Amino acid sequence: MFRKRPTDDGDELLARLGSLTAQARERAEQQRSQVELAIALQRGMLPRDLPSRPGLHLAVRYAPANQGLNVGGDWYDAFAMPDGKIGLTIGDVQGHNIEAAAFMGQVRAALRALASVTSEPGELLARTNDLLLTLGSDLFATCTFLRLDPVTGVLESARAGHIPFVWATADGKSGVVHDMGGPPLGIQPGMDYRVTRHRLSTGGVFVLLTDGVVEGPSLHVEDGLAQVVRLAGIAAVAGLKVHALAAAVIKGADHVGHDDDAAVLVVGHDGPNTPPPPAQPRVVRP
Repeated sequence: MFRKRPTDDGDELLARLGSLTAQARERAEQQRSQVELAIALQRGMLPRDLPSRPGLHLAVRYAPANQGLNVGGDWYDAFAMPDGKIGLTIGDVQGHNIEAAAFMGQVRAALRALASVTSEPGELLARTNDLLLTLGSDLFATCTFLRLDPVTGVLESARAGHIPFVWATADGKSGVVHDMGGPPLGIQPGMDYRVTRHRLSTGGVFVLLTDGVVEGPSLHVEDGLAQVVRLAGIAAVAGLKVHALAAAVIKGADHVGHDDDAAVLVVGHDGPNTPPPPAQPRVVRP
């Protein structure tokens, strides 16, 4: 009579390791698919073209996070409004997953849709806030919205929990805009957002950004903003193109100490479009 040969412990261990490896590979593929989908959502929802007006210069840079599932919901947008003004917005959705990327698209679409009803920045953020609350999401977003008159350079801004933006002028002055912001969008209904008025002078710039550019374990937000102020000041005095400034600012994301979304929107202006002086009559002597 033959006895059944006992299972070899080594073979059983190899079989278990093979099964665990296959499961890990499957989970990794699923995670990679989710990350790729989230990044596709992000890029698909960002504007393909920026508005063009005489004397107006816009430049953007965007670097999505893509380590593991650390995919956020930063966005920027620029579009022409029915009153002829230019709407400029930048923001950041709470969370780092595919839901955050999808919610980002909802916020951006809401801002664009409601801008056809009102272009006043404070009212626009208030309406967007109330609309987002009706969606029943647990997420919220920080945001800055600017309304720019491309003819006069007058700019009005309102903030919803977002980090302040930076300004610089061609005569060497620069700093951070210290305005009164309101709470993030999607937290509490009936919020008010105060509007601050600015003027974009000839050769001056405004730099809007998300916290992934200036804040992290290795970089305090005040230090990060100070770096952007320095860069903007140098660029304005030297007359650098807005694209060069945007590229320099986005490099700050390399020093924050973590992998996060990073977005930059730079606005430049050639000054008010004033009509040319009347031609002087030419005297023809005999």
